[in-house]
Amino acid sequence: MSENAPPALRRSTLFAMCACVLVAQSMVAAINLMIPQLAASALHPSPGALLWTVDAYVIVFAGLLIPAGACGDRWGRRRALLVGLALFASGACLSAAGGSLGSVAALIAGRAVSGAGAALVMPATMAVLVHLAGPERRVQALASWTLAVGLGGLAGNVGGGLTAQFLPWQALFWAMVPLSVLLAAAVLRTVPELPRHAAALDPTGSALLVAGTAAVLYGIIEGPSHGWLSVPVLVGFALGAALLAVFTRYGLVTRRPLVDPRVFRSRRLRAAVLGTAASFFGLFALFFVNSQFLQYAKGYSPARTGFAIVPLTVGMALVPRFAGRLQARHGVRWVAGGGLALIGAGLLGVSTAGPGTPYPVYALWLLLLSAGMGLSAPGLTHAVVSELPPGQAGLGAGLNTAARELGAALGVAVVGTVLASRTGAAHGPAEFTAGMATGLRVVAVPVLLAALAVLAGLRGRPAAERPVPAPAPAAEAA
Repeated sequence: MSENAPPALRRSTLFAMCACVLVAQSMVAAINLMIPQLAASALHPSPGALLWTVDAYVIVFAGLLIPAGACGDRWGRRRALLVGLALFASGACLSAAGGSLGSVAALIAGRAVSGAGAALVMPATMAVLVHLAGPERRVQALASWTLAVGLGGLAGNVGGGLTAQFLPWQALFWAMVPLSVLLAAAVLRTVPELPRHAAALDPTGSALLVAGTAAVLYGIIEGPSHGWLSVPVLVGFALGAALLAVFTRYGLVTRRPLVDPRVFRSRRLRAAVLGTAASFFGLFALFFVNSQFLQYAKGYSPARTGFAIVPLTVGMALVPRFAGRLQARHGVRWVAGGGLALIGAGLLGVSTAGPGTPYPVYALWLLLLSAGMGLSAPGLTHAVVSELPPGQAGLGAGLNTAARELGAALGVAVVGTVLASRTGAAHGPAEFTAGMATGLRVVAVPVLLAALAVLAGLRGRPAAERPVPAPAPAAEAA
């Protein structure tokens, strides 16, 4: 091994990074099962306050991912992890204490602070794995990271369900404090100091990107409740589009932009980002209706609902072990495209379920979708990272995770809108099941179209594997 070679990826480091990812991702989903408790609590939050309790974390998390990834590249991934975990714990403290003191504003502010911490954690964890794992282990390391993201959603559902049934809602936030301390200790023990890179922080570009992403997310999240043609939603989309257009123009003319828009000239990068967004578009649309279906239509308790979703973990846990071998034999495009096709098929299968559907049949559809996630996610993640230089691993991880979060928010918004339009004022199990069926079929269509786009886009070799052209010979002196 050369003197400058990075240390090998240890199992303890991989476990610590995946644990950080799982905890940060779990808080996206956990709060959803606490909404009834929060609504009936002494806080007496308005419907709008409830919405922002859920969405403040997602908007800040997704909006800051790309700048946070660049910060990790510049200041060190280990430091970014520790600062992110500190912010995550501080936000959880603020949310729990604010709730106990009767302050809805503190609860929402705490959620936003935790979202900022999660934005630092997620790209840094992937960048650590990319740096430490050699080329032969990188796909499997990223498969484990992807599994942790999926398990985070499941852990949030299980943890939220158990808390909602057996504990005060503040317990969910207080539990995050010692957990964050344990994770910080694991980071200090297992993550070495890694080389820093002269990443561009670009305050102007960062501000434009964060504001534009937040405005678009606001429009997506508020669309189902306010109506897609309502003034606030249209203003959100218009403002977001304008800010992102300015961000793109600024990135083309400035000397050191946060993200050079020219990277999207890569067909492979565009296809991988689209596929990543589409996979989480489908997964989180299912998450949104799944717990409601099991409780309203099947009559499950919150705790039983959390455990009933566990089949979604099986494919994400087992299939990535084979995805790397399949990818080496058949190429990433067929594995990732086939995985997206399985996600679409799983959504169509779940759309056929009703109150009388036996749970084992329902679980089989969850397993099919889970296998699709296990096949597609590692290859798509690797395709995004491999199209950027090693010094921009944190930025690439931020781009990849931002695509996931935008896809997830859009999936929830679309299925929620279809569900509301189909059920109207009726809230019985039959009406809900019919609305869910239509919503999941609507979501399945773009997922299947994305599978075709990935098959077409992921042709050729990754940028990291393409030969560098030899420089032209200098002209001979006269």
